[in-house]
Amino acid sequence: MSTPLIQAVQADFQQRFGYAPLLVRAPGRVNLIGEHTDYNAGFVLPAAVDKEMSFAVGLNGTEKIRLVAYDLGEDFELANAAEISPGATHWANYLLGVAAQFQLRGHAVSGFDCVFAGTVPMGAGMSSSAAVECGLAFALNHFLGTNLDKMELARIAQLAEHTYAGVQCGIMDQFASLFGREGHVVRLDCRSLDYEYFPFDTTACRIVLCNSGVKHSLASTAYNTRRQECERGVAVLQQHYPHIAALRDATLAQLEAHRDELGPTVFRRCAYVVQENTRVVEACRHLQAGDLAAFGQEMYASHAGLRDAYEVSCVELDVLVEAAKAAPGVFGSRMMGGGFGGCTINLVAPDKVAEFIASVSAAYREKFGMTLETYQTTIVGGVGAVSIDN
Repeated sequence: MSTPLIQAVQADFQQRFGYAPLLVRAPGRVNLIGEHTDYNAGFVLPAAVDKEMSFAVGLNGTEKIRLVAYDLGEDFELANAAEISPGATHWANYLLGVAAQFQLRGHAVSGFDCVFAGTVPMGAGMSSSAAVECGLAFALNHFLGTNLDKMELARIAQLAEHTYAGVQCGIMDQFASLFGREGHVVRLDCRSLDYEYFPFDTTACRIVLCNSGVKHSLASTAYNTRRQECERGVAVLQQHYPHIAALRDATLAQLEAHRDELGPTVFRRCAYVVQENTRVVEACRHLQAGDLAAFGQEMYASHAGLRDAYEVSCVELDVLVEAAKAAPGVFGSRMMGGGFGGCTINLVAPDKVAEFIASVSAAYREKFGMTLETYQTTIVGGVGAVSIDN
């Protein structure tokens, strides 16, 4: 199904480059619960949503890589596709990193053109960067005839972010963009990469995002520091419990037994991760039972842990969650994403959505003098090619 944005991207591509491109859509994602667990070999519960990146991509028969960020009105050109390296243009690195990963796997990358644009809000915790990476990975897989499966494309996109954007992210965001299924959330075991779909009934509950308006850049926040703190915790525990390879393997009792050795900060970080993994498993059980109220309580507990133990929230996000608790028809609310800004995710009864938005917007305006931006999202399928409607 085409959209005005994909049509605009196609038109810009053909005007610039003079030939017909492959059109691709790559969704952003929400994560209902399971935050900062992915790089700790734990569980997450994301879904692909209808805020997405649109691409027009084609091979140009030269050695050049020509990239166009349609929304920004900016372009980037590399003279020789065989000599890819990180560039000074920040947004281009997400795309160049993907092409470099194909090269590292022994696949020759020929010159290509790419125009992209999106409706994924930047810095809102909906993984616009993963959508950019996955969209191009899908297109290059098509053009290069590499026949890589979706999990390998997710790894390519993840490593592109590690090496060219400097964010040591887990695989959840890229996985969700590629493996999304309409009307379902998907629980991913970030160690084994096993996954299971759970139906999510949007007639009983709507997903509403509230954007704090606080922009975050994960590479310049404490994201990587949190990861290092978790690794320090594992190193301490391994001295006593050699089987512990990641916090996924640890228990609260083990953490408590070595609290002094871990130190107060590392103890809090590790305890949060262990508890959050349990919450994901319990939340899926509640979802299967159709108990949205119980599911929502897991979300509130998740936010409290992110705020107090993992310390990645901010005052704006905390105000939004408290305002949601006071609003009618809300099952649950929490901050979503890496933290330090971005969105809260809220599960709201369908007949209360308008009232919820009005109530939370008023509270936010009163506290910060800011107009609150909200998004109602639909759960959609993962990355795929698009045909223009005639």
